[in-house]
Amino acid sequence: MRGRGHPAVVAYHRGTDEEEPPVGRMEIRIFGDPVLRQRAHEVTDFDGRLATLAEDMLETMRAADGAGLAANQVGVLKRLFTWEVALEAEDGARSTRGGAVVNPQLLDVSEELQDGDEGCLSFPGLFYPLERPLRVEVAYQDLVGDDHRVELDGYFARIWLHEMDHLNGILFVDHLAAHDRKAALKQMREYRLAAGLDDPEPPRPGGLLLGRHRR
Repeated sequence: MRGRGHPAVVAYHRGTDEEEPPVGRMEIRIFGDPVLRQRAHEVTDFDGRLATLAEDMLETMRAADGAGLAANQVGVLKRLFTWEVALEAEDGARSTRGGAVVNPQLLDVSEELQDGDEGCLSFPGLFYPLERPLRVEVAYQDLVGDDHRVELDGYFARIWLHEMDHLNGILFVDHLAAHDRKAALKQMREYRLAAGLDDPEPPRPGGLLLGRHRR
């Protein structure tokens, strides 16, 4: 997820000087890649490979100035997402909140909704207004398999809902009003053409943009 304009949340930025080589950065899949529509599988092995994957996802997310990143978005079908936001207190003190979330299960959502613009790292440059529940309760595991339960509200609830959607093959454009969804899909078609991800001929009606076949 890519967020903007939330009170008490500042954009997370790692700085312009690369102190370490970006060896852990992964390719973020762009809308049209079939993996984004696939449901991720439950994580059963809580080992060093899982921890490394989470670390690489965090590095990838930070480099892209994102607030959240699901494993689907880097081509891995595991029920794992990372998230991180920077907070600023009234006295100017800054801190961060986030980490890795494994096998999340949505337990409860509030009837009360929140408004806000929402974006996604798999939809570069797009932001659209989207209602989400104001509060959620989620059960999940950490990277060593310990169980947790958390209640979240506001921007944090939005991030977790966005990323849990990804793990089920659901994208934020699926929730948009019809006219916004139409505009978003048009923008992404133009983006993919400009980036050379698709052939210039239009897709067949009802077809999914799958990109070029590599030879």
